[in-house]
Amino acid sequence: MTVLDTRALNRATLARQLLLDRADLPALDAVAHLGGLQAQEPQEPFIGLWSRLRAFDPTVLSTLLTERHVVRTHLMRRTVHLLTADDAVAWRPRHDAMLRQRVLGVYRGELDGVDLDDLAAAARALMADGEPRSMPEIGRALAEHWPTSEPRALGEMAVALLPMAQLPPRGVWRAKAGVRYVLLTAWLDRELEPSSAESADPVGQVLVRRYLAAFGPAASADLRAWCGLAGLPTAVAALRDELITFRDERGRKLIDLPDAPRPDPETPAPVRFLPAFDNAILGYDDRSRIIDDAHRLLSVAGERVVLVDGRVAATWTVESGTVTVNPLRVLSPAEREAVGEQGQALASFLSDHESDRARVDPSPR
Repeated sequence: MTVLDTRALNRATLARQLLLDRADLPALDAVAHLGGLQAQEPQEPFIGLWSRLRAFDPTVLSTLLTERHVVRTHLMRRTVHLLTADDAVAWRPRHDAMLRQRVLGVYRGELDGVDLDDLAAAARALMADGEPRSMPEIGRALAEHWPTSEPRALGEMAVALLPMAQLPPRGVWRAKAGVRYVLLTAWLDRELEPSSAESADPVGQVLVRRYLAAFGPAASADLRAWCGLAGLPTAVAALRDELITFRDERGRKLIDLPDAPRPDPETPAPVRFLPAFDNAILGYDDRSRIIDDAHRLLSVAGERVVLVDGRVAATWTVESGTVTVNPLRVLSPAEREAVGEQGQALASFLSDHESDRARVDPSPR
């Protein structure tokens, strides 16, 4: 079985994540290709698409959100993702059990004695009027039925049990707004696609194909790390004849789509600035293809990072129109220049062309 080294996997990831060459895709197509963008920090998807698309206009993504072509909802890993409406209604039922179990993993004690079917019914009745509500408002209303339970736990579980959308202006470019929920079906005026009783897990098969198109080659553990589901073994088995296999340097079996890009490992990789919690990093269990193990915790701490030669080599912040880069290793003069140029371009994007100030700190922190 062919072994793909770390650099080969890195270049495959960059190509599929639209980070090797910026793409000419419309923003909606890019969101679909990427299987959604992690979006608990509401402005970060704009940075993610700016790094991936040529001539990206942030107002286009805002319009897609307000016109309900994309939606903010809890899905993969029970984190907020920005997804196409099509994917949200198709994928949400397949994630139901995982979402419920993850909330129980945090609030099992607080929800002791609460029948989850009764809770779902009460929450649905509450939200049936179409009035947007915050999580605390949902929790307090439900606490009238379960006065001995913690309102926060009731609210969190309600949002896991019932598919809900987070409404604009949350997630609109440059908007600052709290989180307000309505039922996903009411917001999109569409019913969820029903769960299939087929043993071959057809929705799981779609998830596997879509994941590999944007993240492969990858192991089952990587797939599980991306979506939060239990590896989708039935779906993977059903697709066995469609897939090809490799091994990585750690001996893990990797699966992939036969015609997906796997560039020459020596393909040059440009500097790219990634937003907080970008799935190019979080979408893997073994993240060594893109970030050193020594820096792995940066990816879950909300640090924005810079890719140099395809790997995390710095973090970045922005304040008063100035992008500041903090290297994690010594950068060569050419690398510093390339990082500075991309930092200036990012500063211009973030400031609506009012500033192109960028500073690269001289040494690793």
